[in-house]
Amino acid sequence: MINEISAIKMTTEQQFDKAIESCKNIFLKKTIDYGTAWRVLRTVSVIDQIFIKALRIRNIQSLTERKIEDDVVSEFIGIINYAIIGLIQLDLQNAMVEELPVQQASDLYNKAVHEAKHVMMNKNHDYGEAWREMSQESFVDLILMKLLRVRQILNNDGKTLISEGIDANYVDIINYATFALILIDEGKHKK
Repeated sequence: MINEISAIKMTTEQQFDKAIESCKNIFLKKTIDYGTAWRVLRTVSVIDQIFIKALRIRNIQSLTERKIEDDVVSEFIGIINYAIIGLIQLDLQNAMVEELPVQQASDLYNKAVHEAKHVMMNKNHDYGEAWREMSQESFVDLILMKLLRVRQILNNDGKTLISEGIDANYVDIINYATFALILIDEGKHKK
């Protein structure tokens, strides 16, 4: 029976759900511990938090010796959760000191994940899951590029001429980080 179960290959959708479930579990535990203190974060602050985590992964990838034993998985989880917080903040439209009930925070999280998953499924259809051949380093570089794009959009007072908005960049960041977690889980990338 165990061999039959392990022989069943999960679909990308199932893998996505599994990765996000572990992220949401951490998000909810931190919401219980800290409340929704993140409601005070403006877009630039959310971007900076994701930027720090992406740079941390980049450093982990290049260091031979580390003094802090953070792992790549926890940093990708943090990137996903902050990007989801970013989508929630855009949806709520006003960063403020506000305590949300845990259930409302959970519902808002689910809404953001649904949006990201929908985009992921559509792009996977059109691109043929090309991400499965990408390196972990490329995911981090693409996340950093998306963050720099959002900073530029913020410098342009949130306006773009032909480019995607901040929300689309958050969605891409969520999906890149989730793909990295999936490939780590499959043993194709380093922890």
